[in-house]
Amino acid sequence: MPIVSKVTRAQIVARGLTNRCPNCGARTLFKEGTLFQVNKECPACGMPIERGTDEGFYLGSLSLNYGVTLVCFLLPIALLAYHGVMATRTAVIVALAGAVIVPALLYRPSRSWWLMNYYFFLPGHLPANGGKANASTEPL
Repeated sequence: MPIVSKVTRAQIVARGLTNRCPNCGARTLFKEGTLFQVNKECPACGMPIERGTDEGFYLGSLSLNYGVTLVCFLLPIALLAYHGVMATRTAVIVALAGAVIVPALLYRPSRSWWLMNYYFFLPGHLPANGGKANASTEPL
C-alpha cells in the first residue's frame, strides 16, 4: 500500500494558483496540446477533475471569470472614459475587444481557481486526504 501524505490548505492554494492538480500537484488539469479541454481525471493520480455537466459544478468558475473580467478590466476602462482620460469611442472598442479576449485568457486559471476554492473549504474530499475516489458521488 502506497504512503499517502495529507494535502494541506497551503498546498491546495499553491496548486490552484499554478494550474496544478489539487490532489497530486501534477500539471494535468488540461489535455496536453489543447487550450480549453479539461481532463476527465488526472493522468498522474486518477482523481476525477471533470465532474460532469449535469451538476453545474463549473458554473462557479464561469462566475469567477466574469467577475474578474468585470472588476479588473471593464471597470477601469469605464472609469478612464468617465474621467476623460480615454475617449469614449476608444473605450467602447477596447471594452468590446477585452470582453472577448480577457475571459478566454482567464479560462484555464478560473477552472483551477474554482477547484482550489472547492478543495480549500472541503480538503477532506481530496483522495489524498481520504476522500472518495469518485468525485461525482461526493456531496456538494
